[in-house]
Parts: sequence; C-alpha cells; structure tokens
Amino acid sequence: MNTKEIRQLFPILHQEVNGHPLVYLDSAATSQKPVSVIEAVKHYYERDNSNVHRGVHTLGSRATDAYEGAREKLVRFLNAGSAEEVIFTRGTTSALNLVATGYARSVCREGDEIVITPMEHHSNLIPWQQAAKATGAVLKYIPLQEDGTIRLEDVEQTITERTKIVSVTYVSNVLGVVNPVKEIAAIAQRKGAKMVVDGAQSTPHLKVDVQDLDCDFYTLSGHKMCGPTGIGALYGKRALLEEMDPIEYGGEMIDHVDLYDSTWKDLPWKFEGGTPIIAGAVGLGAAIDFLESIGLDEIDRHEKRITAYALERMSDIKDLNVYGPRSDRAGLITFNLGDVHPHDVATVLDAEGIAIRAGHHCCQPLMRWLQVSATARASFYLYNTEEDVDRLIASLIKTKEYFGHAIG
Repeated sequence: MNTKEIRQLFPILHQEVNGHPLVYLDSAATSQKPVSVIEAVKHYYERDNSNVHRGVHTLGSRATDAYEGAREKLVRFLNAGSAEEVIFTRGTTSALNLVATGYARSVCREGDEIVITPMEHHSNLIPWQQAAKATGAVLKYIPLQEDGTIRLEDVEQTITERTKIVSVTYVSNVLGVVNPVKEIAAIAQRKGAKMVVDGAQSTPHLKVDVQDLDCDFYTLSGHKMCGPTGIGALYGKRALLEEMDPIEYGGEMIDHVDLYDSTWKDLPWKFEGGTPIIAGAVGLGAAIDFLESIGLDEIDRHEKRITAYALERMSDIKDLNVYGPRSDRAGLITFNLGDVHPHDVATVLDAEGIAIRAGHHCCQPLMRWLQVSATARASFYLYNTEEDVDRLIASLIKTKEYFGHAIG
C-alpha cells in the first residue's frame, strides 16, 4: 500500500489551513473523499440525473441501473445473501432507528430485555431507550472492564432467556475497542435473542462478512468509508425484514393503494419510501470500488501500524492520558492532556493545521464512566502517515508548553 500515491487521490488533503499543510485526523467523524467518488457523483448529476424505478425514458433507466448497481456492490462488499437483504438508509443512525422502531417495538413486551453496552454511540443507545419505554422492556448493559473492553463471561451473564435484542458496536468510536461481535452474536442467538451490529466504525476499516458474523442486522454509514454524506445501509436477514413493517410511507415503497388500505412492495423497496438518495448511492458504490481496489486487509494493516507508532510517540508526553486498550485496537486514539480542556487542545492544534475531534463524541454515558466531561480524539485512515503523527506530537508538546501553568 503506497500511502503517498493514495494521498494524491484526495484533493482536500492538498491545502493549507491557518498557514500550515493540512493534517486531517478526524476520519472517525467523517472520511475524506477520493477523486473517483467525487467524479461518480458529478457524472450522475451531469449525465444521468433522474428518478429511479418509475420512468421508462433513458435517463430513468440509467439512474435506476446506477442505483441498483450500487446496491449489488454493497451486497458483495458485506457478503450479504441477496439484494433483498440490503436497505439503503441515510446512514447508521437511521438504520438503527429502523430496527428499533420497525422490529424491536413489535417483538418486545413488558419485562423483556434489550442488551447494549455503556460504550455505545448515542445512535445505538437512544433508539433502544425509546423502544424500552414504548414496550415496557428492560434496558440492560454489559459491564466494561477497566480498559474499556468487555468479557464474554459478562455477556453470558447479562443476556438471558428474556433478552429479545442485543445491540453492540463493532468498533468503539471513543475507546478503539474491537468487540467480539461474532461471539456475542452466537451467545445471543443461543438464548433466543437477535443480534444488531453498529458497523459505523468497522465497515471503513475491517473486512466485513455478515454471514460469517451471523448477525441478524448490520448498519453502516457511507460518509465514514470514503462515500458521500447522507447515505448508508441496513443489512438484515431476509426472514426478519419480511416480518417488519415499514416506518415511512409514501411513494416508491407502495404496491397498491386503495382509499382505505394499501400494500407494500417486496424487499428491499418496502423500506425505501420516497425518492431515495440516488447520487449518494452512486457515490457509495464508487467508494466501495475504491476501497476494494486497495483491500480492506491492507487498510487494516496500515492503520494498525500508524496507531502503534502514535501510541509509542504519545507515551513520551508526560501527563497525556490515553483511554482504551493499549493493543488490539482500531485506528483512533482518545486522550486528555493533563488539565487542559480538550477543546483548548483542539483549538491550538487547529491553529497548526491539524484537525482532531474534541467533546463527548456522542457518548455521554461513556464519558461519565471514564470520569471525564470530554476528551480529544485523533483518528487515522488509509491516507495518514507517520509524518502526520509527528506533526500531532510536536503540536501536543507545544500545547503542553503553552498551558504549562495548568498541567505543571
């Protein structure tokens, strides 16, 4: 994997910010887009723009082919069983809400259990809170170890015969923990529960095989994997999707409409009411082509190398506290620099042209578990280099010196 050549494919990286060459370390929030994705979206709007599935004219046919072609690419990318099992959504958040509303509320009853973890992003926490409140189900949490990991023994104890849903992030957007979702799915299904995987942070970085994971639902966001914003997907086992009712009604998802009753189209269109995000799907298809041309295994190896290098360099900075496990982690590092507020750290780094994230990262319960109000986060992707890490370290040292009165 030639990172220097890959970087040339990302136009946004070749600019100065605040008088310094840009170092982008915020890919966990959103990844940058290669030329091929930008050109695919541009080509759609310049040549093929039309609504899908409805028109018989040439543009409508080309748009439909491009849209459904992107779905087929996603089927292959996830190793789903068929196109009927892949639903386009606005992203991970809308996909998780679709499962929590369209499935969980129909199967959960008072006293049933929904099991998640304290490390979940709000998008994989609030929908289950609401489902529990609506059905009378009990929301339960798998406990975290001191380093933020979870033990399968605790999974066994937390999931019971009353559990209907287990929903766990594959990769934590704060701790960098890579959860054993395949093993958790086996435990859940042995006890009669359905397994939901939040794949927002895993899909861009790890080779995903939903049939091997044997999860019941899997969600993803295109914008974190070099695709456009506003597009994502829900994978679901066909039998479960056929049981579910849609949660949005209107054009595109209907089969037949009478004055007092209506019927729905077959999968996957039953869940895609209204004009879909066609250009986004086209861009996501191009992003999949791009990632597959490099190889997810190559991307994973590269990120592990960059992360290990960054952890080693960070260990030399006194008063820098890193959260999460020290090994077997994804390509992001969440930290605090002594008593300096993370927003101040991010502001000083931004003045040096370095983009990191600061705040609670949509994980307020996890922040309370860590006993902090906020953290800073540097996240890496296939276009980051050791030189980016060196710039980060130099700026952190500069930040420490600037706020020396605060951290001693």
